[in-house]
Amino acid sequence: MSFSLWIAGDVAWAQGMYESRPMGTAVIAVTDLFQRRDFRPLRPAPSVFDPSYIGLCASLGDLNAELRKRCRKHDKAAASCKKAG
Repeated sequence: MSFSLWIAGDVAWAQGMYESRPMGTAVIAVTDLFQRRDFRPLRPAPSVFDPSYIGLCASLGDLNAELRKRCRKHDKAAASCKKAG
């Protein structure tokens, strides 16, 4: 599995791939965490050429870790960032 990640303002997008086949695309608030049920096969993803493109993550856990890291970096109080659990 691999996931592409985009962050634009208060919204995070992810597109999942499983064995080179699209899993679907999910969009959530940057203060939330991605879950498997968030991914929809018919939802289009932003382009990898979009300036909000962050890069690839190896798993859903890595994707959420990247979101938490960025949330803590941009939100000094970190009160609105969800904890892993």
